[in-house]
Amino acid sequence: MRNLAGILCTLLAIASCQKREEPAHDRPGGPGKTAPSAPPQSAEEMKAPLAKIDDVTITIGEFEERINRQSPYIRARYTSLEQKKEFLDSLVKFEILAKEAYKRGLDKDPEVVRTMKQVMIQKLMRDEFDQKLTADTVKDADMQAYYQANLADYVKPEEVRASAIIMKNKAQADRVLLEAKGDAGKTNKGFRDLVTKYTSDEETKLRGGDLRYFDMTTKDLPAPVVKAAFALVNTGDVSGVIDAGPGQPNGGEFYILKQTGRRKAMTKTFDEAKPQIRNKLFREQRMAAQKDFVDGLRAQAKIEINEPNLAKVRIDTSNTVDTGKDLTPPPPAPGTPPAGGSAEQPIP
Repeated sequence: MRNLAGILCTLLAIASCQKREEPAHDRPGGPGKTAPSAPPQSAEEMKAPLAKIDDVTITIGEFEERINRQSPYIRARYTSLEQKKEFLDSLVKFEILAKEAYKRGLDKDPEVVRTMKQVMIQKLMRDEFDQKLTADTVKDADMQAYYQANLADYVKPEEVRASAIIMKNKAQADRVLLEAKGDAGKTNKGFRDLVTKYTSDEETKLRGGDLRYFDMTTKDLPAPVVKAAFALVNTGDVSGVIDAGPGQPNGGEFYILKQTGRRKAMTKTFDEAKPQIRNKLFREQRMAAQKDFVDGLRAQAKIEINEPNLAKVRIDTSNTVDTGKDLTPPPPAPGTPPAGGSAEQPIP
């Protein structure tokens, strides 16, 4: 296995060989300049051999296909004959090491097979979905429908948050107000302590008096309380005693409020929300399409699950000890791009 790890690391090092980036003014063509396009090559020219390693031939077409997969910055490094020789040498080394790996039977090694399957799955999902389903395929009608159905996420009135001490007796409320406006009520913790000590409302007492955020139209609180909460200008301001008015459960109630937050009104038009909605619907549609694709393949396959044997599987839950062995990560989710590597790395 250590031989396998060594060969895989070497292959990876060759595959991701990368020179230091040259400044833009040193690259062929310079900044903002485009090299003149060459006339198209014939099929025969593309089949012309560049190198042969035993029974493996590297042709002009294969060389161009591999190097043209790199970014423009990488390709710009390999325009001279010497630089082309350098890239060809990396391809030769790649094939030499791959041939040695085959000779040792590593193509049948479980770790290599798993890795190959992961790469094949990634390419399968890209081929199946990258062209068929993109963000641009999301319909305007679907985005409009989503916007209207979730209008509250994009058009929000001003909201305020407050904590309340709620009492049944006006005389008691007047006495508690002195404490709430004094040192005892200056901090949020101090005000919560007053809530615990005096409030008669068990539900809000459990939340330290927190009434959460609400807007002017809320029906969850008495109208005088809502009006008084919005009249508090700054976070930390404490109101006077507020008569909640008749009709409250168990008779009249008196509130003392402390403002703990404020949110400005927000209006996001459809055009402003459109990019966000498009990306959300694209992700949802892609996930749904991938699920349908996998479910269809699953329906065609003959799958047998042996649950008694599954129950015998042992999971090591002890603290992981570094044994020096490479651990294969779980397969990526369908459609997930390969982990690691960079678009700026030449990969033969």
